[in-house]
Amino acid sequence: MLKEYARLARPFFVMLGVVTVGRWLLGTVFAVPYEKGTSAMSIVTLTLFASLISTAFLRPWRGWKLSRTAGFAMFMAVVSQLVVWASTVASYALAVPSYFANPMALSRGAEPIGFLAAMGFRAGGLVVNTLLNGIAGALGWALGGLLPPGSEEGR
Repeated sequence: MLKEYARLARPFFVMLGVVTVGRWLLGTVFAVPYEKGTSAMSIVTLTLFASLISTAFLRPWRGWKLSRTAGFAMFMAVVSQLVVWASTVASYALAVPSYFANPMALSRGAEPIGFLAAMGFRAGGLVVNTLLNGIAGALGWALGGLLPPGSEEGR
């Protein structure tokens, strides 16, 4: 099942790569303040929209049931959060002041926090974002019922 999820998530993985690189560039090379740039390149927002939209099509296109569809959305969330984790680790290890190590991104405060505290916040994000994406996937599945059934003509 994970192999199928990964195959179907390929367009999402491309967009995840684009947004991740964009966040790195905004925070480092272009030095755009976190408060101004984070909404332009948000991994959480990308993943929520990908979960909602892609799952709407999985119901009529692949005939997936609710649990499988929500699982797909949660899979995308876990992958995106692993990218966030890896980027946070790299930011701290290389002492790069990226969006991934920004205190506002981690604790919603202005004061820098240590690595272990940052990873604790990221662990919470992993759980919360995975659950939220499962809900978004379920909502997308429900919305998929509004789409007309697929035809053999376009295949």
